[in-house]
Amino acid sequence: MTYADSLWLFLLLVAGIIIVPGMDMLYVLANGLTGGRKSGLVATSGMVAGGGVHSLYGTVGTGLLVALAPKLFLPLLLGGAIYMCWIGYTLIRSSITVDTVEGASAVPLPTVFRRAVLTCLMNPKAYLFVIAVYPQFVRPEYGPLWRQGLALGAMTALTQTIVYGAVALAAGRARGLLVGNPAATIWTGRVVGLLLILVALLTAFEGLRGSV
Repeated sequence: MTYADSLWLFLLLVAGIIIVPGMDMLYVLANGLTGGRKSGLVATSGMVAGGGVHSLYGTVGTGLLVALAPKLFLPLLLGGAIYMCWIGYTLIRSSITVDTVEGASAVPLPTVFRRAVLTCLMNPKAYLFVIAVYPQFVRPEYGPLWRQGLALGAMTALTQTIVYGAVALAAGRARGLLVGNPAATIWTGRVVGLLLILVALLTAFEGLRGSV
């Protein structure tokens, strides 16, 4: 698998994950509904900032692993692939629905931004996901790790901006889609779950082949 193939695969994966409704999307949606488009876009920028911290964490963690314990790189890659398969399986089996969107009143924009960053950073599953996924895509054979991390972080930020920004700009319509159409969110979760499993199997295969 070439570096370009790896980037496209990562983009497909991260887009699928961000599209699945979760607490980040609901926070953006709630602020778009209560505070208008500007509040929703500020919440989006906070999510992007939090996502940047996750990307830094994943890149630094992978870099330290490669530098200090290279023999553990393949086991972590395989462990991450297994974890991704498990996430995919749970998404396929679960019925993701959005019943309500909470948000009583508009709050000051700096507070919206700060809460958005904290919402993103306080999600423990995000850290587990990053440490499982980044070793699949940040690879020594692709060049300097910091440059790869910047590329993945930029792709994540762009995807968050597009998806969450669209939710913020069309908060009313997005709420109707998420709350009033549970079948759409259920099938979105199932498709993303299958995507996670396929990506995990592919990266595990590439890792094993490269170690031979």
